[in-house]
Amino acid sequence: MAEQPDITIVMAARAGDPVAVDRLVAGYLPLVYTIVGRALEGHADVDDVVQDVMLRVLRNLGDLREPEAFRSWLVAITVRQVRERFRARRGAPETLLHEDVRDPGADFTDLAITRLELSGQRRETAEATRWLDEDNRELLALWWLEASGELTRDEIVEATEVTRQHAAVRIQRMKGQLETARVVVRSLVATPPCPDLQTLTAEWDGRPSPLWRKRIARHTRECRYCSPAWNGLVAAERLLAGMALVPLPAGLVTKGVAVKAGAAFSAKHVAAKVGFSLSRKVLTAALSTTAVAGGAAAVVVTQQPDAPPPVTAAVVAPRATPTSAKPTPSKKPTPTPTTKKPTPKPTTKAPVVITAKASKKKGVGVWEFAAAEPALDDVGAAWYYNWSSTNRSMPGPADVEFVPMIWGQKNVTDATLAEAKKEGDVLLGFNEPDMGGQANMTVEAALDAWPKLEATGQRLGSPAVAFGGDTKGGWLDRFMTGAEQKGYRVDFITLHWYGSDFSSASINQFLGYVDAVHKRYNKPIWVTEYGLMNFSGTPKYPTQAQLVTFINGSTKGMQKRSFVERYAWFGLPAVGDSVDFGLYKDGDSPTEAGKAYKAAG
Repeated sequence: MAEQPDITIVMAARAGDPVAVDRLVAGYLPLVYTIVGRALEGHADVDDVVQDVMLRVLRNLGDLREPEAFRSWLVAITVRQVRERFRARRGAPETLLHEDVRDPGADFTDLAITRLELSGQRRETAEATRWLDEDNRELLALWWLEASGELTRDEIVEATEVTRQHAAVRIQRMKGQLETARVVVRSLVATPPCPDLQTLTAEWDGRPSPLWRKRIARHTRECRYCSPAWNGLVAAERLLAGMALVPLPAGLVTKGVAVKAGAAFSAKHVAAKVGFSLSRKVLTAALSTTAVAGGAAAVVVTQQPDAPPPVTAAVVAPRATPTSAKPTPSKKPTPTPTTKKPTPKPTTKAPVVITAKASKKKGVGVWEFAAAEPALDDVGAAWYYNWSSTNRSMPGPADVEFVPMIWGQKNVTDATLAEAKKEGDVLLGFNEPDMGGQANMTVEAALDAWPKLEATGQRLGSPAVAFGGDTKGGWLDRFMTGAEQKGYRVDFITLHWYGSDFSSASINQFLGYVDAVHKRYNKPIWVTEYGLMNFSGTPKYPTQAQLVTFINGSTKGMQKRSFVERYAWFGLPAVGDSVDFGLYKDGDSPTEAGKAYKAAG
């Protein structure tokens, strides 16, 4: 992906420098196309709106008084043009083109699924975007980029011209509608199909619409056969985290600018309209958006930090998210009990001391969260990470260390590695390479890429497997064996663990797994994601009292183990989809679980 130009490029472009304008267009065209493409999902006029945006930007660039605000200004113009197109189309008999006559290059959902080979819940989420209302598609386009670290909440607030509180409420409503749409998608493809749902949809024309979304969703809530579709939905932040813009295809990029023969506008015509004496390449890049949309060249979202979460990893973000149920790792073949133990009644107040302790081990996973910095300070974390190579979108307090990550294979680039190297002395390896919806790498691919991570000179953490780190012949075991044979350096082991047994037995299940992994590799351990979640059953999340018990026991156990160097709870924000397991509602309002984690260490 072309790097987004800095303020010096903006200032030079504003002064009329054609090379700077070239770089400005090339750097921001993917962002504009992503916002417009997702907001106008399935429409043939995506190209026209992108063209209008770039025309307005170039025409009015000379009047931009604050070059440092260029990106916010650009996003605001993009959103206004999307709204203009919605208003122009309202009242038209056909607001969505039939799939048979759509331009496949303008369909972001199809592109994301086919080009990125999305599967599981990521595929469901991509397909669910077609079911959103118009205004929510616009908001999703912005929030998706926030979850992946491409935009900030302040930029969304400015672009939508509402208060921060109103933006938060709108995003929550959009995420609720997205979750409903995911259930609709899941129910429609269930095998075997629900007979009653088939009867209900007999007259449906197969095109997503708000009316049919409501009808199908109502059925799923009342139908014993379809209601399980609501279970096991991974938080959207985790699915989107660590995902960023894909570069334009090489065939359409010349010296950093997308070009195509047969441009819709001549250089002379456009130069007259915009007021710049620009090269043909710049003009075709800015105005002939068929160069971007044609030939399956539309900009889409992919797994990046692959990431941001994206959080990142999860997604996401945060960032990284399993797209299928995560097994609960155990020390030996002792399975997690299938019969649920009685759920203890939550206490009104968790018995913890609310005093943050400065433990060098204690950290936390963070995705886009307005109060991230004060919450990191309040919880007493010594370190944090966001499933990305940089923390520029979510800087923490000066005394809290940020640890970068190379999320997946697409991030093994000179630019990303250089970025990570600037962040510190430690580097985390690939995120859940054993999961299809995450880094999804073969052991061989990970070993091939590893020397590039070594070359940074940073202390290296192993790829963080989702489960089975203690299993002979498992993904991590094969990676470590291969690394030893090739003489590669792995300085410590990183682990993820999620337990579906919410009783106090989960403490020893977790610590037993950590002990077993250490025994197998005899290396220091970093637990970079852990918590209690049931990905495939109900209840999905424990009570706050159960979380407090688990946090107290697990952190105490890790503090006692000298080989456990660091650990990080998943995750810091307790807002939106993460309200049931996160730690902080805002900068100084921890949940009961947050109070327990604050006191830990």
